[in-house]
Amino acid sequence: MAYTEVDTKAINTIRLLAADATFNANSGHPGAPMGMAPVAHVLFNKFMKFNPKNPKWLNRDRFVLSNGHGCMLQYALLHLFGYALSIDDLKAFRSVDSITPGHPEAHDTPGIEVTTGPLGQGVCNAVGLAMAQAHTAATFNKPGFDVVDNHTYCFLGDGCLMEGVSSEASSLAGHLQLGNLICIWDDNHISIDGDTNCAFTEDVAKRYEAYGWHVVTVEDGNDDLAGIEAAINEAKKVTDKPSLIKLKTIIGFGSLQQGTHGVHGSPLKADDIKQLKQKWGFNPDESFAVPKEVYDMYHKHSADGAEAEKQWNSLLDKYAKEFPKEHADLQRRLKSDLPEGWEKNLPTYTPSDPAVASRKLSETVLSKIEAAVPELFGGSADLTGSNLTRWKTAVDFQPEATGLGDYSGRYVRYGVREHAMGAIMNGLAAYGTILPYGGTFLNFVSYAAGAVRLSALSQVRALWVATHDSIGLGEDGPTHQPIETLAHFRALPNCMVWRPADGNETSAAYYVALTSKHTPSILALSRQNLPQLEGSTIEKAIKGGYVLHEVEGANITLVSTGSEVGICVDAAKYLAEKHNIKARIVSMPCFEVFDAQSKEYRLSVLPDGIPALSVEVMSTMGWERYTHEQFGINRFGASGAYKDVYKKFEFTPEGISKRAVATVDFWKDVPNVRSPINRAFQQHI
Repeated sequence: MAYTEVDTKAINTIRLLAADATFNANSGHPGAPMGMAPVAHVLFNKFMKFNPKNPKWLNRDRFVLSNGHGCMLQYALLHLFGYALSIDDLKAFRSVDSITPGHPEAHDTPGIEVTTGPLGQGVCNAVGLAMAQAHTAATFNKPGFDVVDNHTYCFLGDGCLMEGVSSEASSLAGHLQLGNLICIWDDNHISIDGDTNCAFTEDVAKRYEAYGWHVVTVEDGNDDLAGIEAAINEAKKVTDKPSLIKLKTIIGFGSLQQGTHGVHGSPLKADDIKQLKQKWGFNPDESFAVPKEVYDMYHKHSADGAEAEKQWNSLLDKYAKEFPKEHADLQRRLKSDLPEGWEKNLPTYTPSDPAVASRKLSETVLSKIEAAVPELFGGSADLTGSNLTRWKTAVDFQPEATGLGDYSGRYVRYGVREHAMGAIMNGLAAYGTILPYGGTFLNFVSYAAGAVRLSALSQVRALWVATHDSIGLGEDGPTHQPIETLAHFRALPNCMVWRPADGNETSAAYYVALTSKHTPSILALSRQNLPQLEGSTIEKAIKGGYVLHEVEGANITLVSTGSEVGICVDAAKYLAEKHNIKARIVSMPCFEVFDAQSKEYRLSVLPDGIPALSVEVMSTMGWERYTHEQFGINRFGASGAYKDVYKKFEFTPEGISKRAVATVDFWKDVPNVRSPINRAFQQHI
């Protein structure tokens, strides 16, 4: 199709909106939006299927801006196509409480699919979105009823390609043959340090071909609109491989500084913007100007999208009549609601049940609930036999051509790719039909910290099945034994870190993790067997912290998590017998959830008048919020049989008792011992 002057005007409008907004904010990145405006115009106006009046329409095409610093490109597009993003919102770019933050945030801005900014994350999210589409299509589509057939498009820059996480996810995407994924690389040869030749000279196209991607090059991304259109058409025709379009562009196209890193992360100067407007036939005295014919052209495409959704809705009505069960399941998933009564499948335990490792208890939960919660979709980073994340009848999510499974499968073989797994889970969660989980050792969730942080910021429900949670993993030693990991993730806002002490607490952790629609969870699970505790119940544990063992006239409260709770039970008996000290026991499986309880409840668990001692085989950092004294490990662990390692660090009834006696002695002369819960003000904003 021929391109006209209006197309050129539209492209220059996008460029100037980016220049004006970054100038107005005196902050931002005008270069990428100016260089990528032509491909953005072609993609959004010729290919993308969406309805701005309903940004959550299931069968919309997904767009991810992995090079999120270029977000003024996306904000300009969303405004021009008629999303709920006004010209005033563009003027408020990068200002407090605007819906146009400095990098795209999914929960702030209509039309933003995923939160991007840390480079490399977005392309991994795009892989997750493409996997989710493939799985949802395999699950719900029927002959004559393509309920979902959308594509995922992703823009990415040199920085995204340099970050290792993108390599992990791209390698997996090639293996999975995700033909619905099309990535467009802004090959402008500039990063913050200058020309990419100073650090990045590999042959990216060959690398992606080696991953199993289809690669096509567009030599002139600045003017060759027909070439861009042809490349996207070619990519769409390749259905058994993801596609990478290598698009050669000039950063800051049209600027006096075009092609240099000077236009990457700083607003253009006033005289530069003036010459741009004069050159492109805009009034140099006007800012944020949009010609009517540009609005008209883009609004026509949006109207086509609204019509496409209307036709899809009528297809869905017919689908509902022919496949009522599938239709009801799909609608429920789209609300993030869980199936009625699913929680009745959660196992419960009594003290007469045998001691079991909490990683095994987690496997039991997954096996009991997988049929009741069909949207559960997860896997492991090559630790399936250690994480115990796969139920016996699970089918692997694989392209049929491999003979290893099919796209309807719900178990993902992530390979040794923890970071990509986390970022992919964010994309899976964002699609709207899937509840993702992933398994690795707790220590290696740290490898994925960038993705976990974005899960929390993006308010997505994603579960980490993090086994081998402590020095209790034994012989593998300090390289594998997490010490600081829980303190790190407990410090992360909107992230639940669970460390259950037994079967009931493990079920409780899953219950809260699955019912919390806007919060990720890390379940820290033991390798060693844990006894089923007297006094633990799902109902108590879902409050994040509770009194496991109450005693009248208590001298001390022992507060603990996970495998140490059972040792505290034995320590309380030892204290009573050997020292005539009465110990209450509090189990605190989740700080974040406990903090959300009323102050009255928290004070009932950790009351005034009694000194409290925390016991956890991890860093003591953070425990001062709940206890007067802390017993933990503020050094690296040791290699040996787990009981020997526990003994070395004195995490035994005797070792705990020694610290408890010291705590009671220290605090006995302090009048009115105040609970750490009682503070001048709450720490939570």
